[in-house]
Amino acid sequence: MKKTLLLCCLLCVAAMLPAQIKPFRFAHISDTHIGSPNGGAEEDLRRTIRDINAMKDVAFVIITGDITELGTDSQLKLAKELFDSLQVKYYIIPGNHDSGWSESGGVSFTTIFGYDKFLFDYNGVRFIGCASGPYVRMSDGHIPRNAVVWLDEVLKKTGKKQPVIFANHYPLDNGLDNWYEAIDRLKEYNTILAICGHGHNNHALNFEDIPGVMGRSNLRAKAAVGGYNLVDVRPDSVIYTERRPGVETLQPWTKVAVKKHEYGTPSKKFDRPDYGVNKQYAQVKATWTMASDANVISTPAVYKEGVIVGNQNGEVVSLSLKNGKRQWSFPTRGAIFSSPAVKDGKVVLGSGDGKVYCLDASNGKQLWMYTTGAAVLGCPLIAGDTVFIGGSDHSFIALGLNDGKLHWKFDGLNGPVVSTPLLYEGKIIFGAWDTYLYAVDRQNGTLLWKWNPGSAVINFSPASCIPVAANGVVYVVTPNRTFTAIDAQTGTTLWNNKETRVRESIGISQDGKWVYGKTMQDTIVAYASSREAQHPAWVMNAGFGYEHVPSMLIEKDGQVFFGTRSGIVYAIDPAQQKVIWAHKIDNSMVNTVRVLDSKHIIASTMDGKVALLEVR
Repeated sequence: MKKTLLLCCLLCVAAMLPAQIKPFRFAHISDTHIGSPNGGAEEDLRRTIRDINAMKDVAFVIITGDITELGTDSQLKLAKELFDSLQVKYYIIPGNHDSGWSESGGVSFTTIFGYDKFLFDYNGVRFIGCASGPYVRMSDGHIPRNAVVWLDEVLKKTGKKQPVIFANHYPLDNGLDNWYEAIDRLKEYNTILAICGHGHNNHALNFEDIPGVMGRSNLRAKAAVGGYNLVDVRPDSVIYTERRPGVETLQPWTKVAVKKHEYGTPSKKFDRPDYGVNKQYAQVKATWTMASDANVISTPAVYKEGVIVGNQNGEVVSLSLKNGKRQWSFPTRGAIFSSPAVKDGKVVLGSGDGKVYCLDASNGKQLWMYTTGAAVLGCPLIAGDTVFIGGSDHSFIALGLNDGKLHWKFDGLNGPVVSTPLLYEGKIIFGAWDTYLYAVDRQNGTLLWKWNPGSAVINFSPASCIPVAANGVVYVVTPNRTFTAIDAQTGTTLWNNKETRVRESIGISQDGKWVYGKTMQDTIVAYASSREAQHPAWVMNAGFGYEHVPSMLIEKDGQVFFGTRSGIVYAIDPAQQKVIWAHKIDNSMVNTVRVLDSKHIIASTMDGKVALLEVR
């Protein structure tokens, strides 16, 4: 009996102790950026893989994002082919370059590699890694809402004393708009280390007391060869050593002590998002807020008493305009980034599954479906009885609203379409991630002109901006910080201006006299709409800080509404150049808002919130 009691006590004590770590080594690779024009990134990765394959003591490899340069299917397939030549198991997660410009909305990463997050145990340590964005639209880094849900499920099955190493592409700081959600969760467990990439350099970090390590990029930059890190995990420490493949192993550059962490209540206050603006402008309230379990990266449509929106899980839902309760839902098989359009009781949108759907707006029943050759991330425009929409199969199409039949197809693109087209003077005008803005004939899809901002850099494409037009002039802003006026008939540049740091957000006054831009630091700018060269007519400091998300500016009833990267919706008075009100929904990107009237605005955020804001 005594022996039995002693054995039980020993077992209880053992259960309370952290798992015993047995020494092992893994390789940490990051920021490989496959898809370089000169093949240098590919050569660097092949060299690293050969180097690892020549070693006998590397148990596995972890790759922390930015696997490719632009997340194209061809780049991802090449990266997969290269990594598959490793002779040890590897675990891989995407970064912002794999998702931000992805022609599949991040779907292809999961399809090609089989996952975008991982969980495994090795020699007493639990490794957890998950994806991060932004996805399709430029914004801060963001751990997707569905990945946060997954992380909750994983941690519930993790012992409180189990040593955990967490991996993400981003550091767990405010470069991620929801960094605090990951930190707060990880602090409830014995997280001994958080590893990342993104910064391209080796750095020892600290994430609110969680030890952190940023691993260097595999790229050579200005050196002769690239590099990666060998990571030695021991019972008392984790040691990082840089390896230059085929050349040398340097001295260890950082060492993290392994100990039982009980983070508990922090001894000092850490920064969290500030919602003080909601007290400052107390006249604005969220009548209701719906929190999805997946990202929402599109503008909701409103039909009668329903608010219709899609999410990154591929679900289309209709919410009651009155109270936000779910009315119906419809599943697609791919992530949705397409802002739905509604007319005559029909709602149309694209999906990452490569299809354009038309649903009955009253009950969500499918009316028709059109299959394209790739993901459909573009947003539809309905004019008359025709749907105009672009996708990722390098084409732009016109479909019948009533039957979904193809009217015409323009195949002249070299990149995906992700935004909403403009119908102006018989032309459908839209941008693509191939450096061009296109104008095609509304009736037959014939190319009328295409315009380039003066750069061959794909990242500077006029792809996320939704063009505006007045008096024969089309206006766009591009990521190269330029505001441009284009002749609507010929596609020639009339004038451009670089005095303000605009990026991808634009709007136009209801009378067509003013064109607005949102700059990258605090300000809204207005230009007179004109064929003649213009300088800013006024620049207003709205105080929103650094800004880069493509949330367009919408004028209604003499006010201009827009969202920001930090979850705040603003209303400004353009006549007096002052802020009327602001309201913070969460801490992620606000999509272009749906303005019902000056006192009722539907807003959605990347973190999966949809809210009806009411001004009282």
